Amino acid sequence: MNRQSFVSIVLGGLFLLNSGSSSADEITRNKTPGSDFPIAQSVQVPAESELIFVSGAVPKPIVVGGDPDDPATYGDTEAQTVSVLKEVQSRLQRLGLDMGDVVMMRAFLVGTPETDGRMDFAGFMRGYTQFFGTAEQPHLPARSALQIAGLVRAGWFVEIEVTAARTP
Repeated sequence: MNRQSFVSIVLGGLFLLNSGSSSADEITRNKTPGSDFPIAQSVQVPAESELIFVSGAVPKPIVVGGDPDDPATYGDTEAQTVSVLKEVQSRLQRLGLDMGDVVMMRAFLVGTPETDGRMDFAGFMRGYTQFFGTAEQPHLPARSALQIAGLVRAGWFVEIEVTAARTP
């Protein structure tokens, strides 16, 4: 075998390896089998990706000058979830990303008087599904939703942190 034939074989083999690995460069979101619940069971991120960790965001007041410890200043769980996710979206956009780039979410929820001290998961989901699993933004993150004892402000029911990924 001459040098030119050897080089051709090696380059052809490299081409075949690279052509088969294009899907390895994409983020893969695995739904829960048999479920239409709007979260991914798992998300696979290729090694070359850049991970962006976004600190927890909290709701903005809907009542200007309201008592910061009064939940009415921030709204119910749904309103707070929408407020928080708009802030997350804004932070991501400043980095050239969007909600479709979120691969992991942790939602910290506080019990509400309306739900007898339990987290208002239904209210959270009404806010969440405005941003994830829609026709405009179908990408679902892996996610945890946890009830916690409280947040820094007594009026806050929701804090959300996310991890986003940017593929090369």
